[in-house]
Amino acid sequence: MNRRADLGAFLRSRRARIRPEDAGLRGFGERRRVPGLRREELAQLAGVSADYYTRFEQGRAENVSDAIVDAVARALRLDAVETGHLHRLVRATGGPLPTPVQQVRPGLRRLMDSMPHTPAYVVGRRTDVLAWNAPMAAMMVDFAALPAEQLNKAWLVFCHEELRSRFVDWEAKARDVVAYLRLDLGRHPGDPAYPALVAELSERSGEFGRLWEQQELREKTHGSYHLRHPAVGEFTVAYESLTLPGDADQTLVTYTAEEGSPSQAALHVLAELAGPAAPTPAPAPDPDPVPTGSGRSAGVS
Repeated sequence: MNRRADLGAFLRSRRARIRPEDAGLRGFGERRRVPGLRREELAQLAGVSADYYTRFEQGRAENVSDAIVDAVARALRLDAVETGHLHRLVRATGGPLPTPVQQVRPGLRRLMDSMPHTPAYVVGRRTDVLAWNAPMAAMMVDFAALPAEQLNKAWLVFCHEELRSRFVDWEAKARDVVAYLRLDLGRHPGDPAYPALVAELSERSGEFGRLWEQQELREKTHGSYHLRHPAVGEFTVAYESLTLPGDADQTLVTYTAEEGSPSQAALHVLAELAGPAAPTPAPAPDPDPVPTGSGRSAGVS
């Protein structure tokens, strides 16, 4: 990704969200060519010159202090996640960097397999699906039957019809996964696999391209999804996301349902259909991290 282009696109999207009258600025009744704040209005709110803010938004400002970034973030009314993303975009330097293959600890795999009625999986960088248990495969899709290059949550949500059909409100799930992916990209600006994945998804799915342009950001924390499955019909699950010690780029995601509810009964039925846990494959070390083929790295890293 181009750091300057990403920074400019993000800031323009956030300026567009704020009406001048909401920011207490005068002269908002005049006809405007673009929605939201102009650069000079944002500069006024941030306490910097219009020329400096223009260079800042274009990625041409030198030695930008944290205080300036925070001032711009306050003027744009960014939340904590967005503010952190802005800092990373401003500080990102250099070209593509190799990233190590992510390995899931054997103990973590055993932990997931010890939860016979709790769907769980581990997601890594770029929303890659690194490991899963049998209930997760039964609830969503047979991950073990997928080609290695498809073991990616964003790819599956947009390009795999069976998994896509699991979500009653697919649009909400799609927005979530795009927001996670964009936030993760900001944390790893030198990883060449990100632009390859984004390019592939943009080519395959106009819906992905539309959502990607909206510049939404979201941490994966907790929430719920309304699902459907041919074996049990519709049901609701709550998810919890736990960042793993030792690798902040790995997250364990578990799904549960309210005690005694029809949704919990549905999970138990799916667990029975899943049968005994089958071990998920561990990726082999990849001596060449440069993406090949479709542009994304092979394996589940």
